[in-house]
Amino acid sequence: MSLDARDVRILRSIAENDSTSPERIQEETNIPKSTVHYRIKNMKDRGVIKNDLFEIDFEKAGLGLTVISEVLAEFGEGYQEEVGKALAEIEGVNEVYFMMGDTDFIVISRLPSRDMVETLVEEFEAVDGIQRTSSKFVISSIKADESVGILRDYSEETLLNSHGLDETVEKIE
Repeated sequence: MSLDARDVRILRSIAENDSTSPERIQEETNIPKSTVHYRIKNMKDRGVIKNDLFEIDFEKAGLGLTVISEVLAEFGEGYQEEVGKALAEIEGVNEVYFMMGDTDFIVISRLPSRDMVETLVEEFEAVDGIQRTSSKFVISSIKADESVGILRDYSEETLLNSHGLDETVEKIE
């Protein structure tokens, strides 16, 4: 059960604009209001959208791999803001926490594939001030944020690719 390009664009519009209004989604995507309404209903029926709060089943949305990373950084004045913001800008990173103790940051990422894990770690290590990372795969989630807003953390290309769709798909007019 995959999403297509229109479904991805609708979900990203909801995430970006915090609005489920078919009129607003039409303005952002150029997808007709009637199609938007039908697509949202269809995604609810298929279980992609789990409820009226627009919670997302990340497995069905193509983001079934959760990685939790510990990040150690060089101590310095204001480093937590600088390094934390740089980590937050990396595609696929959903949450960044500055910590007390042996670990400076905990980073939670939801990814479409194991290939993206390597890219994620390489991007962590490219941030100035990061000394070391340690990442772990989540086996199962007991409680997690499942709101549609998390899709803001991904490019449209990544979301399309997670469903086997070519990123060169023309914009829907």
